[in-house]
Amino acid sequence: MIKVYPLICGLTIALIAENSAATSINTSITVYKSPYCGCCSAWIKHLERHGFSVITHDTENLQVYKQQANLPYGLGSCHTAFVDQYAIEGHVPAQDIQKMLSEKPDFRGLAVPGMPAGSPGMDFSDKKERYQTLGYTIQGQTDVYKIHGIN
Repeated sequence: MIKVYPLICGLTIALIAENSAATSINTSITVYKSPYCGCCSAWIKHLERHGFSVITHDTENLQVYKQQANLPYGLGSCHTAFVDQYAIEGHVPAQDIQKMLSEKPDFRGLAVPGMPAGSPGMDFSDKKERYQTLGYTIQGQTDVYKIHGIN
């Protein structure tokens, strides 16, 4: 007779270990931000809480990095980051970045244009806006990657 209880316990432990490994990444991301921006620092803390190792550079000239990111007009925000071969613009949730890194879509990067209330780093009040994480290509095409703030 097969003992079911030890088998179930063993499978449960294996699943927990697999899920923990999937969510505890150790990916390095480089962030360029204004030295005066508090919401950028809050976004960086959000990334660190989700397992990213963050290298931060304070700069007065963010436009240089937005150009390196091939950022299409209208998608700008207050900070620009690079992880693997991708660019990240604005308050993109860490979960969206993790998903992109695992799926490896044919994007140049992800962007959350502007500074929407309720997005990571902009979540310091009860106000929450609906916002989109957009994927974009070097050619400037955009596609909705994830919609946030839907009740």
